[in-house]
Amino acid sequence: MLELYHHGSSVCAAKVRLYLGEKGLDWTGHYIDILRGDQFTPEYMKLNPKAVVPTLVHDGKVICDSSNICEYLDDAFPDRQVRPDNPVIRAEVRYWTKAVDEDLHPACGAMTFMTSHRHTIRALGEEGLKKFLNSTPPFSVTADWHEQKKIFVRDGYDAPDAHKKVKLYDRYLQKMETALQDRDWLASEDYTFADIAMTPYVMRLDMMSMQGMWEGGRLPKVKSWLERIKSREICRVAIWGWMPDELTSQLAKNGAKSWPEVAEILEIKQ
Repeated sequence: MLELYHHGSSVCAAKVRLYLGEKGLDWTGHYIDILRGDQFTPEYMKLNPKAVVPTLVHDGKVICDSSNICEYLDDAFPDRQVRPDNPVIRAEVRYWTKAVDEDLHPACGAMTFMTSHRHTIRALGEEGLKKFLNSTPPFSVTADWHEQKKIFVRDGYDAPDAHKKVKLYDRYLQKMETALQDRDWLASEDYTFADIAMTPYVMRLDMMSMQGMWEGGRLPKVKSWLERIKSREICRVAIWGWMPDELTSQLAKNGAKSWPEVAEILEIKQ
């Protein structure tokens, strides 16, 4: 039995849901509201000491970290492989998945909190906000996420590292544009784990009204790639199927307000 602890706002959880969908595996979901603080309960932190989602439980065995979960699924269910057999293509896929885990994911967390989540958790009230921020373990998304999250919630795009996070995110969109010059997908002519890994991160920008980062002729290959991604039924189910209407509205509304700041950082004319 496969059980997935997840949330609609989590890009990592979306990655695993996409992978499960591509493999055609049945699973039972446990929805952890990470904006309410469900991830900080003692029961959940026994499963995942980092207090993040997703967490996979397979026949009682606990597997954490999204890329690790996806690779585990291929090992546990080898008759339904998603990873390519070609070692060269597999290495190219790992380039993207490694980049996501090490660079892009922390930048996404920062941009999401600076853009929208800071407003959502402030609605918990002064005491609720303080409890939420102080509940983050010392080592979570990154080794310094406990303190960084407080700064992003407090200062938004005025935070000291805000510009670096935005520009890092944009550099990966630029890398995508280069990779997509002569093909439809990131690592090969075929859709691979590289595309699965990047999908939630580009979709997050799309949800936060940041389309100006690729539209208007700025990154046409990324724009076309995203259109192909959105046309996939598994993407609609795995991502939009788990986004609460209120959360979708918050991301879009708050993102539209933040877009002028992001555009200024990237020197995009509006």
